[in-house]
Amino acid sequence: MSGAEKIVVIGAGAFGTALAAVISLERRHPVTLIGRDPSLMSDLRDDRVHDAALPGVPLPDALEFSAEPDAIGEASLVLFAMPSQAQADAARHYGPYLSDGAVVVTCAKGIDKSSGRLLTDLLEAELPHHPVAVLSGPGFAADIARGLPTAMAIAAGDEALAERLANALSSRTFRLYASTDRIGVQLGGALKNVLAIACGIIEGAGLGESARAALISRGLAEMSRLVEAMGGNADTVRGLSGLGDLVLTGTSHQSRNLRFGIALGRGEGTQAGGPLVEGAFAASVAARLGEKFSVELPVTNAVAEIIDGKLDIMTAMEQLMTRPITTE
Repeated sequence: MSGAEKIVVIGAGAFGTALAAVISLERRHPVTLIGRDPSLMSDLRDDRVHDAALPGVPLPDALEFSAEPDAIGEASLVLFAMPSQAQADAARHYGPYLSDGAVVVTCAKGIDKSSGRLLTDLLEAELPHHPVAVLSGPGFAADIARGLPTAMAIAAGDEALAERLANALSSRTFRLYASTDRIGVQLGGALKNVLAIACGIIEGAGLGESARAALISRGLAEMSRLVEAMGGNADTVRGLSGLGDLVLTGTSHQSRNLRFGIALGRGEGTQAGGPLVEGAFAASVAARLGEKFSVELPVTNAVAEIIDGKLDIMTAMEQLMTRPITTE
């Protein structure tokens, strides 16, 4: 089955390029990576390396490149690998070129800021005739592209489609686990970015590793509360797309969300890369979702207020540490 799928990845940034590279291995049909910059796509085709996004990583010979949207016309699986806030625009731009029955997989870890909708809901509204799935979990682009062992989750509306996608996109070094909990997988991917910023704030402010461990565990608890309130499975956040991704993003300096939080913790302000990190978008949106569904999200709310300049770090920590004592 996997070799017969015609696969296209849209989004020639680091993550999209890495996904296209690892998926193109062991495939009967070439995988196509699509970007909007014709010059970049031509250079990638000629040089077989993306120096700006994945320096020093050779791209497989089986990977094809295009800047033409009609290159997705025969694809059965189309991966949307652009940032979360660009997904709606991409759906409108590329939607008319999708083949009948093509499955769309969102590969971004965020929530649409303008509407507050999960990306699968957003894409289903824009592309009503296409099944929409989500790929999320712990995987840095550089590790994936270099063929280092990586495991992620892929969730679809029904089990058969999720298993089909897991089989089609997995390789010897890139293993996908099927799920039907799109809500849990997406909220895990989005909220872990917010919590990674919080981990960075703790590191930048010099508050210690014990504080980071407490934040990860309590952050996971509030993540599960929101998932359950929104109709997902609370157990999902204990898997790859929740705990797994949070541990990776909240501890590794490869994470832009962690580095952004460190800058905040050092008092460098939101100008230190804020517009580039998904967690900076997701914090305020997640806080609004907490209010909407009557779920307490103390860590998420604190991060949102720190980013918005409404709360200083020491006051935030004092508020978190003086919350009413409860059972775990």
